[in-house]
Amino acid sequence: VQLQASGGGLVQAGGSLRLSCAASGRTLSMYAMGWFRQAPGKEREFVAVISWSGRTYYADSVEGRFTISRDNTKNTVYLGMISLQPEDTAVYYCAADAVYGSKWSREPQNIDYWGQGTLVTVSS
Repeated sequence: VQLQASGGGLVQAGGSLRLSCAASGRTLSMYAMGWFRQAPGKEREFVAVISWSGRTYYADSVEGRFTISRDNTKNTVYLGMISLQPEDTAVYYCAADAVYGSKWSREPQNIDYWGQGTLVTVSS
């Protein structure tokens, strides 16, 4: 399985972006898909996850500003981000796992599949 993330870039504070992550190699329609991020000098952190049926869960830091969605016909997951702040600056990684649950926030090291990152830079 390969996950290809795209959509990152430079945006001013208060702006918005939409990230995409396309999966190839197998159909992930029955998998949970989600996003993590890693800011410079910081540990990777969970951002959001969506189950195969559309249930969602967000980190407190992005709740209300970020929206995760998926299109199973395209094997793609999206992350819509609004009201971006400088502290949202990070490399964003998409991921997929057979399980939707606490694993995403508590055991990310055990997530099945990871994509390469896409850089989001928010200027003040």
